[in-house]
Amino acid sequence: MITSTAATTFAALEASFAADLAAIIGSDQPQRSLAPARFIGLVKEVRDVLGVSGHRPWQEASKDLAIAAEHLTDAITAPAGDQAGALAWARTHLRDAITAAI
Repeated sequence: MITSTAATTFAALEASFAADLAAIIGSDQPQRSLAPARFIGLVKEVRDVLGVSGHRPWQEASKDLAIAAEHLTDAITAPAGDQAGALAWARTHLRDAITAAI
């Protein structure tokens, strides 16, 4: 179970990155906050789109998104003490992926 602090951090990550991720795949920006599972689904969708590209920076971005999705999933299921670290790593990989993709 995700703690309230981790839930707040997760929501902040979603607010910071969802629009950029959606834009990468040409999707509309989400009109409201996404549930954690839907945000992870968006991360995986963008990962898959970029991963099939022959463009090396996009392939690298796809790898970062794969790692970010793992950390986001871990944050949902990890003990309370481990959630902050998983979310911090997810943020790093999301930021790196978006920078590489644009």
